[in-house]
Amino acid sequence: MGIPYIKDIDFEYGKVEQVSPLIRRVIANNPGPFTFVGTGVYIIGHGKVAVIDPGPDQAEHFDALKEVLKGETITHVLVTHGHSDHSPLAQPLADWAGCRTYAKNCGVPTAKGELGSADDLGFQPDVKIGDGDVITGPGWTLDVIETPGHTCNHICFGLREENACLSGDHIMGWSTTIVAPPDGNMGDYMRSLDKIEERNFDILWPTHGSPVREDVKGFIQAYRQHRLDREAAIIKHLKAGETNIPKMGEGMDADVDKRLPPAAAMSVLGHMLKLVDEGKVETADAKPTVRSEFRWTALQTTA
Repeated sequence: MGIPYIKDIDFEYGKVEQVSPLIRRVIANNPGPFTFVGTGVYIIGHGKVAVIDPGPDQAEHFDALKEVLKGETITHVLVTHGHSDHSPLAQPLADWAGCRTYAKNCGVPTAKGELGSADDLGFQPDVKIGDGDVITGPGWTLDVIETPGHTCNHICFGLREENACLSGDHIMGWSTTIVAPPDGNMGDYMRSLDKIEERNFDILWPTHGSPVREDVKGFIQAYRQHRLDREAAIIKHLKAGETNIPKMGEGMDADVDKRLPPAAAMSVLGHMLKLVDEGKVETADAKPTVRSEFRWTALQTTA
């Protein structure tokens, strides 16, 4: 079974929408192949609120948030990870509100030459948070959940009162997630999928696109199976004697947005490095890239 993607979304840029009793959303006008319709900024609570992933540092977007939040107190500015569509507005918003920024801090540059990605390595949270930390406000409670994989510093937030997960880029309804080494790690990503599934959330609110409301566990399982199927395809190519990621990708990425082949290749590299870590694949390069040569080890059977 494929991933039951959710691509329908009804919204207006810069306008606030009450999407649940405790969650409001404002979408920034930064659409693209990685952001879908744009960055969804989540406001948690009423009166005294937390803001999750303030998004890009765009004047129009910042003005929209200030208008929406006028008369309320922002107590926490939270960031799921340091990418340019999530964190650049965090510090300006916190400075305007007179509060602090919170995130897990261990960002590593992505391979921009390969991906055309945009890191936000300048973002440093005022407060570092991780597993077990709890952030509270009037009528709302957020559990911090470390979910490395998409990036090494990715975190999700569990909203206890609604059994909801603010999932950042870890799990999205509209697309799979890019796992681009060296910041992304496929082994970590798979373990983080397990971690979120085990919490039995009723709903996932990704930063991009619509929420996952129906059969959350089944959706996560389909997400995982997609990765396992991709890994099986890579192994098949390796066993056939292929050693080059771009060549492998030609046959595997027919369904990928034509703007995304470099990102898809980086995710294949993520799978390859996972197989290297597991002792199933060898490479002569100390720091492998998509141009490295990989070989299925002689110790493996042909089964």
